[in-house]
Amino acid sequence: MHDWEEIYQKNFKDVYYFILKLSKNETIAEDICSDTFLQAMKSIESFKGETSLRVWLCSIAKNKYFSYLRKNNPQDIDIDLNLLPTDQDLEEEVLSALGYSEIYNKILSLPKPYSEVVKLRLIDELSFKKIGNYFKKTDNWACVTFHRGKRMLKKFMEEENEKL
Repeated sequence: MHDWEEIYQKNFKDVYYFILKLSKNETIAEDICSDTFLQAMKSIESFKGETSLRVWLCSIAKNKYFSYLRKNNPQDIDIDLNLLPTDQDLEEEVLSALGYSEIYNKILSLPKPYSEVVKLRLIDELSFKKIGNYFKKTDNWACVTFHRGKRMLKKFMEEENEKL
């Protein structure tokens, strides 16, 4: 018998941030995480223990994400499959996603509107023009706000490193 609550609590963040890194969309990451843990519960017998449980869950999540892309972007034949990690690279991708989650949390801790602008620029990869339009401001405002937010983020990270 498996303690799914413990498995979920231990691995949710890793799977979520892994998919968030791939999709760059919080809603998609949440949905795929839910589907991943449901699928894992149904197919736990197929887990052979050749990798860690975390890597197995992320492998399921990767496949769920790929299925999501195929289902929702059938006209986009040129999905770059190289963006999706192979099973042997999955452990490194999960560890990378954990670093990504720390940076993501630091971005969200910036004061508004800096956190929003930095997130829209770095995570969602929007242009300054689109960010400016989103806030009903100019693209110059978005650029200046982004650079100030980036400076705050850098200072915040430097201060944190000095504490270590």
